[in-house]
Amino acid sequence: MTVTHPDRAGGRDPGIIAVLGAFVLNGALLGSWAPRVPALAEQIGADEGALGLALLGASVGMISASLLAGRLCTVFGARVVMTVSGVAGSAMLPALGLARSPAVLGLLLIVLGAMVGVMDVAMNVAGVTATRRTGRAIMPLFHAAFSFGTLAGSLGAAVAAGQGLAPTGHFVIVAVICGGVTVGIARWIPVEELLKVPAKSGSAGRAPFRRPALWLLGGVALCASIAEGATADWSALFGVQERGLSEATGALIYSCFSITMACTRLCGEAIQRRWSAPRMLIGGAVIGGLGLVTAVIVPSPALTFAGFAVAGVGLAYASPVVMELSGAAGRRADGGGGEREVAFATTIAYSGFLLGPPIVGGIAELTSLPAALGAVAVLVLLIAPLTLAAGTYRSRELSSAKEPAANPTQGTTTRHTTG
Repeated sequence: MTVTHPDRAGGRDPGIIAVLGAFVLNGALLGSWAPRVPALAEQIGADEGALGLALLGASVGMISASLLAGRLCTVFGARVVMTVSGVAGSAMLPALGLARSPAVLGLLLIVLGAMVGVMDVAMNVAGVTATRRTGRAIMPLFHAAFSFGTLAGSLGAAVAAGQGLAPTGHFVIVAVICGGVTVGIARWIPVEELLKVPAKSGSAGRAPFRRPALWLLGGVALCASIAEGATADWSALFGVQERGLSEATGALIYSCFSITMACTRLCGEAIQRRWSAPRMLIGGAVIGGLGLVTAVIVPSPALTFAGFAVAGVGLAYASPVVMELSGAAGRRADGGGGEREVAFATTIAYSGFLLGPPIVGGIAELTSLPAALGAVAVLVLLIAPLTLAAGTYRSRELSSAKEPAANPTQGTTTRHTTG
């Protein structure tokens, strides 16, 4: 495999910077429209039920499109797919401000969600390419960029709302910035030039849904995404109902969770140099699970904040490491591949974000909100055995195929030394 990229200048890798930019932009697109939902709801005159169905469109679009995104990246390359979906997603954003009915808003969100989902897969494929090229464990860094992009988008939305700027005007500004930057960084996105070798060799040629190792890695992503989605949707209500916090103070619980997650991801490369990928996932599962248990069981507002903050630390590496390992599991003899596997893991993760919050709500209705969040803590702890099982099945794949590939639970960028 040969990876094409511009020459490095000044010791900086423009390919890594470009991928970081893509993650920031993807997060900014998501973070920009969600906080303007109240204004959009008033604009279309929707009640809570109709609005909820309309908002479901974004998740439907993300899941549906991510199923195809891996194939698109295989055929056209991550650079082209990321650029087209990023520009199209940016262009769709102002259209949300023109919606005048829940049905139209829902349809627009399906398209926007599809573009964001395709871009998500493409930028993760590009991230996997960057890790292969550099030999650095930088997937957590890329996902930290997404977190900070979401934060930037939400802060921009708050400023726009505070200044009385209508959603359409706000979204036009975001679209111009995000679309322009997407085009600007496109040429630096690393691209693989694949050698002409048999595409279907060994386990990497099998469909992802036929590989237990990938289902187990997807299970890790599912558990983590359910926990993230549940924290986003239910932590504030938990603080208000169970800890007696004000609405404004309760909203800060998720902020603490998000900030600790983003900051922990910044340290991912240093940690992954010293710890293998399975240890990161297993250790994170224990830390995250205990954090949620503490937040739910101990009747202290301070420890509730601390527990969710610790959960953010524990869950920080689940998504980026799963994407890296999925890409490694799809690596072919020529050094390329992994697009389908990354798309497979992404689709399962999106399913967790979609299904997690209503499942938690259903459990809370039957029992209580603390019990429902306690069940989420159990799911987080389940990441540990899923990780071990994924390693076992992947070892069997490699042994059966007799391919000199790396175990996916060891990753392609772990335990390397620096000079």
